[in-house]
Formats: sequence, structure tokens, C-alpha cells
Amino acid sequence: MTDQKVMNRWLVVIGAILIQLCLGAIYAWSVFTKQITLPSADGGLYGFTTKQAMGVFSAGLAVFAVFTVIAGRLQVRHGPRPIAVIGGIVLGIGYVLGGLIGKTFATQLLCIGVIGGAGIGLAYTVPIAVGVKWFPDKKGMVSGLAVAGFGFGATLWVKLAGSWFGGLLNTTSVFGLPGVQSVFFIYGIVFAALVLIGSIVMVNPPAGWKPAGWEPPAPSDTPSHATGTADFTSGQMLGTIQYYSLVLMFIGSALAGLMVIGVIRLFGIDALQASGARADVAAAGIAAGTAMAWYAILNGLGRIVWGTVSDRIGRKWALFLMCLFQGIIMFLFFKMGHTVAGLIVGACIIGFNFGGNFALFPAATADFFGNKNVGINYGWVFLAYGIAGIVGPQIAGYFKDAAAGDVNAWVKPFIIAGISCLVAAAIALTLRAPKKA
Repeated sequence: MTDQKVMNRWLVVIGAILIQLCLGAIYAWSVFTKQITLPSADGGLYGFTTKQAMGVFSAGLAVFAVFTVIAGRLQVRHGPRPIAVIGGIVLGIGYVLGGLIGKTFATQLLCIGVIGGAGIGLAYTVPIAVGVKWFPDKKGMVSGLAVAGFGFGATLWVKLAGSWFGGLLNTTSVFGLPGVQSVFFIYGIVFAALVLIGSIVMVNPPAGWKPAGWEPPAPSDTPSHATGTADFTSGQMLGTIQYYSLVLMFIGSALAGLMVIGVIRLFGIDALQASGARADVAAAGIAAGTAMAWYAILNGLGRIVWGTVSDRIGRKWALFLMCLFQGIIMFLFFKMGHTVAGLIVGACIIGFNFGGNFALFPAATADFFGNKNVGINYGWVFLAYGIAGIVGPQIAGYFKDAAAGDVNAWVKPFIIAGISCLVAAAIALTLRAPKKA
């Protein structure tokens, strides 16, 4: 089947990046937090607490994770393209409704968190599962490329909302809606359209197809280079210790990145003002927004680099190094955030390491449990992301609200995140490929 005429497999990568650019909108949430948490007494239209703002974000992440499992099952029955299409439509509807009726915490939670999160979850695993099947010879690299758009997309949507062309938050009023809701509405239309275009090439290769000149590697159960030649069903996978090791590692590692994504703007403003590096809120907000944009750029780059590196050194050692570096930087981030340069550098490193999760864990899932069922199997592994998405931002929101303006409130959540990453690194050292009964 190698010589069979099929479409150029790199078109799948292009379609994947286009889809993921839109799904990465959830990582742009921090650009809205300053406006939605401005107290009503100070002229704010929403008056959410930090915990409520993080609640919308956490809900989106949790629903996103749950729907990856549902999407995996639907892909088996209906194929990848229809599921990507449905995901794009649901995502667009969530944001459009968030724009039209998202004035309260309850409506934003429903529209952006639940409906938007469901759309992201439906579409997310499609490019990964399709990509691994088209690139069995480069699983780490293609997993990174397939989800790189997720990280880069956050930069695009942050900058469009916050600063480019004056910032949509400051310049738009669709149907007379305030800035936040106007941006939701515009983004909903754009997301649906772009995901539909990217979905055109989301098709599996013909049965038995393989890249020219490539032969499947001999079975291996070495801890660093499992080959994915044994295909596990989800039920079989759930009976292995490797599945639970991957889940615990994913929770520990993702917790840090998701915490920082949700609060980097709030933390940056607090830290820069407390140190005197930026005296007023507006200047501190601009600097924090720059750090947030660089976080997203390095997030996308980290997916590609860590995925490619793991193809060379093995998934085990790549996971260990990624988690170790993330733990170390989380212990240093509070101090780094008191200067503009330190805030940006810290955000870049955290974003780079966080991005590696989304290349390494799907590739490790394919390595350990086979390529055939990777769409549904990775959905089960990805539930860890939903747990981390609730725990990480909520920990930060709790300490921020409880401290009533004290910048030192940020120390504890960052330490908790650092410890969780080091625990994940320790678990990585125990990884061994499972043996199918």
C-alpha cells in the first residue's frame, strides 16, 4: 500500500494547525480577566471575583477534557472529519452566544466554559489521531506540529483582542455589545469558519498504507523506546499501570502551565506594581500582556521542539526533563515576575515546557498502546488535563482572593505547582512499556 496514490500527508499538518489555531482560544482567556474582574464600584460591567473568572476557564478545560473521550468514540463510528466539523460549529455557537448573552457569571460559564469547551474537546483529538496515522515514522514531531497551532493561536487571539489595531476589546461594539462580548461574538464566527476549512483534510489514510521507504520497527518494550506495535483497546489500556502513570504525570505537569495561563496577567500587574518596575496599572498590564503573548508563542514552539526531541531520545527521558525543568522554573517564577524581563523570560520557559505536554503525551499514548486506537485512548489520558485545569487555576484564584491585594499571595500556588512537576518527573523515571496479555 506504500505506492498507492493518496493525498500529500503534509496537507493534514496544515489542516491540523488551522483547526488548532481556533481551539487555542481558551488559552487567551487571561486577556479578558482584567475587565471581567473589575469591581462594579470602579465601573466594571461584570464584577466577577478572581475565583469566578478562573471558574469559567476551569470549566472550559474540564469540559474540553471530557469531550475528548466522547470525540474518540465518535471518530471510530463516524470518521474524523464529521467530528471536527461538529466541534467547530459547537465552539462557534458557544462564543457567539457568549457575546450575545454573556453578561453574568452563569451565562459566561455556560457559553464559554461548557459549550465552548465541548466544541474544543470534540475537535481537539481529530488532528492528533489523524496525524499519527499519516506519520507513524515521526509520531513525536507530528504530534507537536498538529497541536502547535493551539499555542500560537492564543497569541493571535490575545493580541487581536488586546493591542493589535487598537485592540478589539477597545474598538468594537457589535450590536451595541460591550468590548468583551463583542470580541466573543466575532471570535465565534471566525472559529467556526476556520475549523470547517481545516476539517476538509481530516481523513485517515487507506487501510494498510505506510510512508514510502518506511517499515514498522520490530516490537520493543524498552522503557525509552516503546514502538506502538501492540494495539490496546481502551478497556485493556485502563487495566495497565502505565495508563495511570501517564495520567498522574499529565496532571502534575499541566497544573503549572494552566495555572500560569489563567493568572499571568493578574500576577504580572501585581508583581510589577509591587516592585515599582511599572508604577501604574495600565503600564503593568501592557507588560503582562506581552509576557502572555510570548508564553503562547513559546507554548506552540515547545510542542514542536519537545516532540522532535522525544523522537530522538525517547519519550521517557523527554518527559522527565520537561517536568524537571518546569518544576525548577515554577519555584523561581515569583521572584522573576518582579521585573519586566524576568516576567517575560519566566513566561517563555513555562510556556515552552507546558507546550511539550501536548506533543509528548499523545506520542507516549501511541507508543505504549498502539496507533490504531490512539484517538479514543488519548481521550482517556487527556482527562488528566481537565483535572489539572480545575485544580491549577482554582488554587491560584483561592490564594489571590484570600490575600486581598497582598502580592505574596502568589508564592504558595507557584510552590504547589513546582512540587507537582517534580513529582511528575519522578514518575517519568518509572515508565516501562506495557505488555499485552
